[in-house]
This record gives sequence, structure tokens and C-alpha cells, in this order.
Amino acid sequence: MNAPKEPYRPLADRMRPRTIDEFVGQSHLLGPGKPLTRLVEGATLHSMLLWGPPGTGKTTLARLVARSCAAEFHALSAVLAGVKDIREVVERASAARAATGAATVLFLDEVHRFNRAQQDTFLPFVEDGTLVFIGATTENPSFEVNGALLSRARIYLLKALNPEDIVALINRALADSERGLGALKLSIEPAALGLLGRAADGDARRGLNLLEVAADLAVPVPEGRRISEAIASEVASGGHRRFDKRGEQFYDQMSALHKAVRGSDPDASLYWLCRMLDGGCDPLYIARRALRMASEDVGNADPRALTLALQAWETFDRLGSPEGELAIAQAIVYLAVAPKSDAVYTAFGAAKADAQASGSLEVPLHIRNAPTRMMKELGWGKGYRYDHDEPDALAAGQRYFPDGLAPRTYYEPVARGLEIKIREALARRRAALPADNSD
Repeated sequence: MNAPKEPYRPLADRMRPRTIDEFVGQSHLLGPGKPLTRLVEGATLHSMLLWGPPGTGKTTLARLVARSCAAEFHALSAVLAGVKDIREVVERASAARAATGAATVLFLDEVHRFNRAQQDTFLPFVEDGTLVFIGATTENPSFEVNGALLSRARIYLLKALNPEDIVALINRALADSERGLGALKLSIEPAALGLLGRAADGDARRGLNLLEVAADLAVPVPEGRRISEAIASEVASGGHRRFDKRGEQFYDQMSALHKAVRGSDPDASLYWLCRMLDGGCDPLYIARRALRMASEDVGNADPRALTLALQAWETFDRLGSPEGELAIAQAIVYLAVAPKSDAVYTAFGAAKADAQASGSLEVPLHIRNAPTRMMKELGWGKGYRYDHDEPDALAAGQRYFPDGLAPRTYYEPVARGLEIKIREALARRRAALPADNSD
């Protein structure tokens, strides 16, 4: 009778590192004298959060840390688990602690998927030492994890692997006859190896998954089977990038685009625009943000920027993708090369702060609207000087701020673009005002 066939396990799971020495990447945490290396070597445990992109080894690190300290290890996914599952782990941990004094590690993958009430359920047991908590997340813990839990855990930031790391993992899998593909006598063209390393986009799991698919397509050669560049290209086509549409990668890349525009770098601006589009970002979202850039960073230094950004949005709305994306690119480049001014942005913020702080100050009588006879008899509008009837269309000395609020100067045009002319005109206006009325 034939022995039962072992269930299929993906190559990435089979090649999971068994020791710290087998771990690839994260040298800032696992190099000689680095934090997690010292923890493993000292067999000491503390609660921690492992934060980083997919496929960087968060789950594997948690297992290795628990194993090095001879701790019980219970893994849960916040996508599937609930409060009941947490309570079951707590009961087992309490029993193990009472019987043998053994520590218990609760590993919670995708911890950001737990709401704050769910996170609170195991906080008391972390505080009293029943559990050592290790959480894994792709999202910023400062936004997604309870402050009380955050204060009791050390955060370790994991970085995406570089292509050389992925290539090292692929070569290891090709050579490993026990867990990898060594028994298949596979070889791979150097160009194909580099292509798979880049296509993994920093994700070890994805790199090994691509290798496994490529191995199935490998062509026979006298010495076994070979993965060609054409096969690697076919396998890697249509690959995704690290971009989550509303998570950390999304906002980091949007920030990079905005700052490149603000920094007047059209080339970097185009790069980040294309990165976001390549990752699946809605072009209309970028178009809306371009309007914000036009107001916040270009302002009156070049008012045409706002018009062009709005027209790019409308053009994309009419043409759709991919034709309409060119209009957004045109607007982004224009915003990047346009003269910059945040004078209106700064002035608006200052005026808003004064309006909120000063309360409901009355509108001065002379600049109130007086549409009825009664209002006129009460003095509304009395003494108002119509600017267009004054020399240079300026009623010098007329006050517009409310009583109780001293005149302010919020708007200070910069010496760039159209604001050079605005600056000169304002200087002439302010010079014509009495000293105590300059606003």
C-alpha cells in the first residue's frame, strides 16, 4: 500500500528560514550587535510590533524569537480571529504559566485589522505577563494600534528586500534538494534571475512564488531543465507593485509627489505620478490633489496653475484612461516648474485663527449692507466711501476690520511670479494708508 502523499506546500512556505542565520535581509535588525540579534542571543522576550511591507519576514521573525526563548507560540490572524480566540490563548497561557512557568507568545498577524475594543481584550494579560505580544502589521502602528498597547511594545521597522536579497533566496531554493527545487535539476539564465529579483518588488514570498511558477514552465535541456529570460518575463508580466490605495504606501507616495512638485523637480514629480498610476491609484484622486498643490504651493505666483489643474481633471473625466493621464502629467509638470508661493495658504491660516479666536465681532456700521430704509435710518452704511469714486480707486484710511480687532497683515506676497506685481501694488496701497489703519 502506497504511503499517503504529503499535502502541497508552496515553495515560499517550505523555504521559510529555520534559524536567524538563514534569514535574508533586515541587517539593521539582525546584524552583529543589532536589536533582534541581541534578543535572540540573550533568550529574552518583550512585546513588540513588527511593521513592514508584505513578504519581509514578520511572521518568520516572530516564530524564531519565540523558539529562541523556548516560549509557547500561538499564531492568530486578525482577519479571521476574534475575542473568543484570544480568550482561548489566554487560558492556555495561564495554565502553562502555572504548570511550568513557560512564557507564551501571542502572535497576531494583521493586528491593524483588530478594532480598539478587540485590542483591549488582551492588554491586561500583556501587562501582567501572562502573554508576550508580537504583532505584525503593514500599516503605521501609531495610527492603527491602541496607545496603551503601543506604549508596552517596542516597534521594529522591517524594510522591503532589495533585488539582490531576492536573488539570494532564489539561488538558495534552486540549490536546496530537501525543501526547495534542487531535486528538479533546474538552472536559470542570469537575465532571468535578475528579472525575477526585480519583479518580486521587495517581497520574498512573491519572489519564490514567481520562481515556482517559472519552474513549471522550464524547458528541457541536456542537463535538466532551464528557466529562460522569456519564461521569467512571461511569469513576471502583470505583476503588482507595493501600493495599497489607502494605506501607508499610498500616503507616502502621495507625499513624495506633492513634495517633488513643491520642490520644483518636474522629473521626480513625473516619476512619482507614474509610480502611483502603475500601482493602481485612481487618476482622479491625483487630479484632485493637483488642485490642492496649485492653491497651496503655487498660489498667486501663477494663478494659471489652478486653471490648468482644473482643466486636467476635466480632460481626464472626458477622455478616461490612459489618454487622460497625459493631461494630468501636463498639469503636474506645469505645477512643478511654476513659480512658488504659499503666501495665500499662510495668510488664510492666520486669518482663520483670528476669526476663530476673536468670536462674533460686529460688522462696522459703515460697511454693512443697507437694503431697507429702516437700516439706513439706523446708520447702516453711513460714512462708507465708494472706492471707485476715490483717486486710484482707493478710499485711503477707510477701515474694514471690526471694532475690537486691530488691523492685521496676513497676506505677504513673495518676490516670485505674478506676486512680484501684487507685492508692488500692495506696497503702494499700504503706503497711502495712515499708520494706524494699515491692514
